[in-house]
Amino acid sequence: MLRRLLLATAISAAAAAPAFAHLDPAAHGSFMAGVSHPLFGTDHILAMVAVGLWASQIASGSGNRSALWLIPTTFVGTMALGYAAEVGGIGLPFVEPAILASVVALGLLVAMAVRLPVAASAAVVGIFALFHGHAHGGELGAAGALQFGIGFVVATALLHLAGIAIGLGIGRITPWIARLAGALTALAGLSLAFG
Repeated sequence: MLRRLLLATAISAAAAAPAFAHLDPAAHGSFMAGVSHPLFGTDHILAMVAVGLWASQIASGSGNRSALWLIPTTFVGTMALGYAAEVGGIGLPFVEPAILASVVALGLLVAMAVRLPVAASAAVVGIFALFHGHAHGGELGAAGALQFGIGFVVATALLHLAGIAIGLGIGRITPWIARLAGALTALAGLSLAFG
């Protein structure tokens, strides 16, 4: 059990470690620029791992294992729609405040171990995902849109998987650790918003 927790922590750390400047598409390719993009922003990492944590809490608390795939899949799919909207020239208001609000809100949902029905939880993350995807589209730069989009979708899914693995791993030991992680995520979101 401890070995699984350590493995989940290592996966999460590896996923979060490349917090470096965005990769240059000309040097590294549009796909790798897309992969690096969500890993560059603390706000993106926190929100995406929190989605996985929350999905694991809901699945564990309700016994409804569909939460493990439905909630993250909804995030990824709606994020892709937000990206397509931005690439297509459709603007959204308050993108950055909505992203910061997502970090705080998702952190609080995990901290309070809120267990909404799976469809309602998917709708909540879907709303936030729309803004995350829109932000990715706004930072496309010289990268090829399709390759960049596929890259950040893959990175996002991996961050969700890291959150699920951590949530399931620490949930077997004690659920309060996930709740503490949620509280720390919410505090980090507040510090990003007001720092």
